Amino acid sequence: MASPATIAIGGDLEVFRMGFGAMRITGPRILGWPDDRENALRVLRRAVELGVNLIDTADAYGPEVSELLIAEALHPYPEGLVVATKGGLLRTSSGAWPRDGRPEHLREACEGSLRRLRVDRVDLYQLHAPDPEVPFEDSVGGLARLQAEGKIRHVGLSNVSVEQLHRAQELVEVVSVQNRYSLADRSSEGVLDECERQGIAFLPWYPLAVGRLAEPGGALGRIADAHDATPAQLALAWLLARSPVVVAIPGTASVAHLEEDVAAASLDLTAEEFAELSATA
Repeated sequence: MASPATIAIGGDLEVFRMGFGAMRITGPRILGWPDDRENALRVLRRAVELGVNLIDTADAYGPEVSELLIAEALHPYPEGLVVATKGGLLRTSSGAWPRDGRPEHLREACEGSLRRLRVDRVDLYQLHAPDPEVPFEDSVGGLARLQAEGKIRHVGLSNVSVEQLHRAQELVEVVSVQNRYSLADRSSEGVLDECERQGIAFLPWYPLAVGRLAEPGGALGRIADAHDATPAQLALAWLLARSPVVVAIPGTASVAHLEEDVAAASLDLTAEEFAELSATA
């Protein structure tokens, strides 16, 4: 089951379907600077060396630290590198993730990301999560205005339902959706199906959640052994085989794990293997 290696997000952002999620390069509990800053920079540079050209981050990671590290490691950015970021969540010192979808906050968040990333326009800016205290259309409308001003190239959504996707599309073109999804957690199956129907990129977060599926004697471990791969690599390969619109964004603070993740893109599952894994959840 060979899958296409790339996808054109929004029609003009051609990216390798194995991206990199830059949440884990920050400090413990996604707060502050990492204990080994040079290692974080090495991970980012190695990702690009391996051919990754989509790095996903957010202003809340650190907060701000992930974006600052990306700019420190990679600016001026290589041609074709897409740094996608998000706004609408906060990260508190207690470890909470409060939401703030007010248009004025999203403007402040976007403009802060522009400064930290050292760019004039974010190629892909995503609403991190709907805010139940703010009308959804107000939040999306705020991003549409930032796009009209040239501060955002393409708009994406995160943590949304099919119904919210459709509501957003009445205001702005949506080129990507980022929801929690993995071999073991398919609660966003309907959203992925709708993205595939429309040709919208789907970026699953927490893609390596396999839980009991990695237990000895299970299909995941057995098929991984047959490919001389790890269960995590098989979980990523399954995601890429699941739909041509999937762009995996596993995150790590380890160069070795990064190299394993990227290598998963070269694994080809047979139709029988894909069906067996699909039946495991």
